[in-house]
Amino acid sequence: MKIKCLLVDDEPIALNVLSAYIQQVDSLELMGQCRSGVEAFTLLQHKPVDLLFLDIQMPQLSGLALLRSLTNPPKTIITSAYREFALEGYELDVLDYLIKPIAFDRFMKAVGKAFAHKHTALPSLPVGADEPFLFVKEDRQLIRLVLSDICWLESKRDYVKIMTTGREVITRQTLGYYDELLPTEQFLRIHRSFMVAKAKIDSLTETQLRVSGHSLPIGRNYKSAVWEQLQIRNLIRSTGQGS
Repeated sequence: MKIKCLLVDDEPIALNVLSAYIQQVDSLELMGQCRSGVEAFTLLQHKPVDLLFLDIQMPQLSGLALLRSLTNPPKTIITSAYREFALEGYELDVLDYLIKPIAFDRFMKAVGKAFAHKHTALPSLPVGADEPFLFVKEDRQLIRLVLSDICWLESKRDYVKIMTTGREVITRQTLGYYDELLPTEQFLRIHRSFMVAKAKIDSLTETQLRVSGHSLPIGRNYKSAVWEQLQIRNLIRSTGQGS
């Protein structure tokens, strides 16, 4: 299930960069490029898209003015050389705000939010459809990981180790990034260094979880939230394990 994208920017170089980035991600599909807000407004009336990459400073109609003019705007990632419009952009419920020049890893982080939103919005996929997934950068390639295959994530200073049912992936990223990206319905932060997939939890005590046969610690500051999200606080208390 590809995410259909539209680029809106009056700078040809910016359009070329984003177009090249989109072509590197199989699950993104470029539906068009517009050089002005007016052109984008016209196109969106008859050609709906899932994700808008939108510059702010454009002639005739600015990017923010375009968003306000749309009754049902697509999910939007702002691409701008100016930081001062960030607050106004987020007030319009944009997914992310990218400052030019845009690095590929920063582009991928923003796209990851679009994937996460789309999958959260569509929790029940028809038979035969692609399962929700994300792309993870390992070395010089992007690895496609299906969310249901992920068992847990472990912070390793400047890296995150992602354990799946079939492999281990190590990516240069922070655990906080994945804490924001991954849907809370499926994943749970249990420690400053660990996140787990709820569906992969085998058992737990006050201090540990068993996930796919491995013991992982529950951080003292996370214990109450873990019990609450797993809806087991009363059960643990009744067995005398809680305090």
